[in-house]
Amino acid sequence: MSIIIMILLLSLLILVHEAGHFIAARAFGIRVDKFGFGLPVGPTLYKGKFGDVEVLVHAFLLGGYVSFPDDEKDCDLPKDSPERFINKPVWQRAVVVSAGVIANVVCAIALVMLVAIVSKQLPSGNYEVIIGEISAPKDASVWQSGLEKGDRILQANGCDINNAYSLITIIKNSAQNNGTITQKTIDTNYTKLKDLNPGLSKDEIIPDGIAIRLPDKIAEDIITMDKYAAKGAKYFKKEGIAIDEKIKELEKIIEGKSIYTSDGKYSMFDVAKAISNEKHPVNLVVQRGNDIINLKPIYPDETGTIGISLLLKQTVIKTNTVLSVVKESCTYLWDNTYMMMYSLGQLFTGNIPLKDMHGVVAITKIGGDMIEKSGKSSGILLAALISMNLAILNILPIPALDGGHLLFLIVEKIMGRPLDEKIIEIISSVFFSLLIILMILVVFNDITLLVRK
Repeated sequence: MSIIIMILLLSLLILVHEAGHFIAARAFGIRVDKFGFGLPVGPTLYKGKFGDVEVLVHAFLLGGYVSFPDDEKDCDLPKDSPERFINKPVWQRAVVVSAGVIANVVCAIALVMLVAIVSKQLPSGNYEVIIGEISAPKDASVWQSGLEKGDRILQANGCDINNAYSLITIIKNSAQNNGTITQKTIDTNYTKLKDLNPGLSKDEIIPDGIAIRLPDKIAEDIITMDKYAAKGAKYFKKEGIAIDEKIKELEKIIEGKSIYTSDGKYSMFDVAKAISNEKHPVNLVVQRGNDIINLKPIYPDETGTIGISLLLKQTVIKTNTVLSVVKESCTYLWDNTYMMMYSLGQLFTGNIPLKDMHGVVAITKIGGDMIEKSGKSSGILLAALISMNLAILNILPIPALDGGHLLFLIVEKIMGRPLDEKIIEIISSVFFSLLIILMILVVFNDITLLVRK
């Protein structure tokens, strides 16, 4: 039932989009021949006339279209008829083309406001991350850090913590001897080595039998992440230089020593790399009661764990007044839309691979699971975000999408005449074919994701 509800919500969004085109067209006196609900693939479940508009409902519900006389080659409407789309001023055609996007934005706002009014609250998207049990070995650094059960974690290595993902990612990537260190830390430790051993150059192999002093206090490589990675809007990539087996051997040789006697294999810079890869501190800022406390560094072990369990409590935003409903609904949509657009940019720049691009099949399953676990409000909020996503994708200046049609209209306005119909048809056909290929890829990704789960 939850999956059926999600399918109906998605169908509603598409219906709203096409209704936007339909209403705008009729408002400007443009004739609409067909209003299709669903894609014309497979059987037609319903066909009927409402006034002069043929309404069709197709078995494949996740789609829709509005057909104008200009789309039909055998249309009996005169070429110069004011009811034809092509004979309207550019600005009117631009409004009709944009109306679907506008309808999706309005729908998204309405859905979020509906949840805000009925539930009297909206999810903030943030969680309080609270320390549960501490089960680390007694000699682990977590016991010396000052961390206590019930502490709320506010920051880790300067990154604001409002979900478990960001904290766990920082801790995991701060594993001891994790094999990746930043150039900045290596350079800092080389400077310390050079000050203690001024007679040796950077890349010179230290002669066999020569003893060099190691710094008492090394610069420790600290792992952090920006707000986009912390929110999951882009992949977290640990920056730095990978340590090879040669340096790992040197790490074992110098571990715990203050003086290293060379065996004629390594340079000063190699030593700087080796001492930089030992420990990666996690510096936590916690709230305990009304106090904000900076704890002593915690050092994860080689598996990237520190021996704690976490409790999560989602924070909500109250919407008890008309003003708060409007304000918080718009803020909710703006924040989530901004992150969606950032993720879309990451996709276009290649930072998010195509294999992680998902579509309607995965959305239906995930949305169904959300409704089942968290109630209909979660499904409605997801539908609102999908409605905004539809608006953003459709307004992109890609031929075969609404944004592409707008682009053609802008060119027409600049040139003072429309582009040749054959050129538009060829360009649109090429991009439509590419979109179909992309859709097939996305469906394949969806099915692969569901099989893995």
